[in-house]
Amino acid sequence: MADESIYAGLTQLGGKTELPNSPEEALLEKVPNPQAGTNYAVRFTAPEFTSLCPLTGQPDFAHIVIDYVPGDFLVESKSLKLFLGSFRNHGAFHEDCTVSIGKRLVELLEPKWLRVGGYWFPRGGIPIDVFYQTGAELPGVFIPDQGVPTYRGRG
Repeated sequence: MADESIYAGLTQLGGKTELPNSPEEALLEKVPNPQAGTNYAVRFTAPEFTSLCPLTGQPDFAHIVIDYVPGDFLVESKSLKLFLGSFRNHGAFHEDCTVSIGKRLVELLEPKWLRVGGYWFPRGGIPIDVFYQTGAELPGVFIPDQGVPTYRGRG
């Protein structure tokens, strides 16, 4: 059985938690990596990510893919879900949202490597894809393609 004391500081897992009003208010939490001595990749996919255009207030939609090679910590997944959901009322350009997600995770986790792909649906007829990466992929770690095709519209 796992030593549950390592999870004692978590405040969101296992209970009802309200969606934060903004990414700045969102609390990202981490847990110890039980395989800290092994290089491996972790992937989170948020295919229904939303934020707001900072000028018009209209909703923007994206498929966000987060890949990372953890060091000593893993992101706690419920806190990540709430953090990503907090963007739904947040006004920012696509580039800012995507890079902010990556930087916040790097600050929290200090991963060995991290990549965020933001595959944004068209605004004004032009899809915008934004990518943030901390460095070269690590040798010997399988990092799959993010699997999100370039937007082709209907057909």
